[in-house]
Amino acid sequence: MEKKEFWRLIEKSREFDQSAWLTEELAQKRLEEVVDFEFLFQELMNASYQSRLWGAAFVLMGGCSDDAFDYFRGWLIGQGEEIYNKVMKDPEFLAEYINENNLDDEGFPQIEELLSVGLDAYTLIKTGKNEWDDDIHNELLEALDKKGLQYVTDIEFDWEEDDLDNLFPVLWERFGEEPLG
Repeated sequence: MEKKEFWRLIEKSREFDQSAWLTEELAQKRLEEVVDFEFLFQELMNASYQSRLWGAAFVLMGGCSDDAFDYFRGWLIGQGEEIYNKVMKDPEFLAEYINENNLDDEGFPQIEELLSVGLDAYTLIKTGKNEWDDDIHNELLEALDKKGLQYVTDIEFDWEEDDLDNLFPVLWERFGEEPLG
């Protein structure tokens, strides 16, 4: 699967229950395509694992744990290639982009379920069930390792909470006093 196909699937999935649709769509493909999808997804997750983006998410939500930052980055990928690239270039674009139509039911920019789409589809193909399986999970991780997926290490924050209003004046103007959720 090429990046163009990956982003086409992401765009199409936005018309439906995104995670469920992607899982079903991927489960109809070959295992290699699912591995390719997961590889590309993880590369985007890794590329977005940045201190500056975490700071922006912190402003949006009035705080941002490790897990919340993962779910936020999944949401960001789920918004499609154009939005992903704009936010990666300038996180303050989120102040213009975010509205009630692109947030979850609790009012946050996050999609936790998107993080497991590749594994869920891989498991469905292998077992016909959508149940956790340690062996299947390890098999997918091995396949990603063979493709050369690099894992990111911890990041050093280049901001303090007290600095966020100056680092992100546009986001702070909109969300600093009234964060999402």
